[in-house]
Amino acid sequence: MNELDALVDSARQGFEQAATPADLENAKAVFLGKSGRITELMKGLASLSIDEKKARGAVINQAKQAIEAALNARRQALADAELDAQLKAEALDVSLPGRQAGQGGLHPVSLTLERIEGIFGSMGFDVAQGPEIESDWFNFTALNTPEDHPARSMHDTFYVEGGSAKAPNLLRTHTSPMQIRHAVQHVNSHRALLDAGETMPEIRVIAPGRTYRVDSDATHSPMFHQCEGLWIGANVSFKDLKVVFTDFCRTFFESDDLVLRFRPSFFPFTEPSAEIDIQFQSGPLAGRWLEVAGSGQVHPNVVRNMGLDPEKYIGFAFGMGPDRLTMLRYGVNDLRLFFDGDIRFLSQFQ
Repeated sequence: MNELDALVDSARQGFEQAATPADLENAKAVFLGKSGRITELMKGLASLSIDEKKARGAVINQAKQAIEAALNARRQALADAELDAQLKAEALDVSLPGRQAGQGGLHPVSLTLERIEGIFGSMGFDVAQGPEIESDWFNFTALNTPEDHPARSMHDTFYVEGGSAKAPNLLRTHTSPMQIRHAVQHVNSHRALLDAGETMPEIRVIAPGRTYRVDSDATHSPMFHQCEGLWIGANVSFKDLKVVFTDFCRTFFESDDLVLRFRPSFFPFTEPSAEIDIQFQSGPLAGRWLEVAGSGQVHPNVVRNMGLDPEKYIGFAFGMGPDRLTMLRYGVNDLRLFFDGDIRFLSQFQ
């Protein structure tokens, strides 16, 4: 074996011993680098004659090609080994069952709204829907709320672009505008009966949805939910209000011994008006009076704004906060927990 054959064998052994790409590059430098063995042999050609250079150069070049081939072979072997190790590490066991996505659920306030709609639906109430950006007329004027009422203050209401200075647009402060819209639509659809002097079918509707006011603390949120109720007919009395709302509360809280109290109050859209308090007879809230709704006989001016004669049509209205009912039903004392988006808290209600 001559000198060059021994050099090629030495290079092959060095490359085979390289366990990583970095080791292989170090071995390459020994033979093919700027100061490598092949480079030194090529420099030695300078002292030879032309014929000797050709002969010697051809032999050295063959050795260089053999070393480069061994280098490339080892590079490929290392790359294949790395790929094989990666494939083994990331191998999938197709015999295992697939991972199931987590099952979501309704927000606790949404559960309450569904419960409210179901209970009143069983009493024959329709569900009304309407815009969250309202006009001044539907939100205030039609509900007998005068221009100097505090609710019209910029500090209490979110006003938005659109409308005019005398009739601005705003984020609705309650869902009562939906009652007016529903009542006007109901009256218009039965206009022929009214013009003929006949009695129109009763208006019986609830209006659940989001509302907005400039308020934020443990029991108030700038965005909150309300559910208003309306029953208008030729012979609807305050007694009907007490029966309907008492039945609703006892069904909602699943408690037949729940006591209700109608406490005199004032609202511009009802007369007479009453706050509705409830009292549990057992449990952690037993013995305490808790305010849950406002109510009253619909004011004659509001009946007129619906397009009806208040001398012939009468009824009651009520308004309650589903957020408040949710807090009472689940024993939560901070309203903000419902809207913080903490999955750990919300998942408890699924």
